[in-house]
Amino acid sequence: MRRFGELEAVIMDLLWQRGTPALVRDVVEDLQRDRTLAYTTVMTVMENLHRKGWLRRERDGRAWRYEPTGSRSGYTAALMNEALSTSADRRSALTHFVLQMNPRDAAALREALDLLSQPPDDTAPHRRLPEDAGQ
Repeated sequence: MRRFGELEAVIMDLLWQRGTPALVRDVVEDLQRDRTLAYTTVMTVMENLHRKGWLRRERDGRAWRYEPTGSRSGYTAALMNEALSTSADRRSALTHFVLQMNPRDAAALREALDLLSQPPDDTAPHRRLPEDAGQ
């Protein structure tokens, strides 16, 4: 998995913050507050993100309404997993990672590991974090 390019990351951040599908025009308007970008540039980047599977879209008249296919935390987790996969000794890499954590992050990791040790809920297809529930 490749990290987002600069403009891809800005657009994805904006869409994650929005929490609702958006037209390219809406994204351009939001971006114009900080930088000047051509409509066609934003449209091309959003189309590329759709083609890569990061955005889904639905017709809205002659335009498309875009929204992320996954959560920001899911993207971050995928990046972390990719970084971990570069190590020949995953156990050592995980140990080093955990030893560098601040107490708040360590507590969050403990909570996540506790979720893993709970019996699965047969009614849910897979475990979901509370922040991902709406996505």
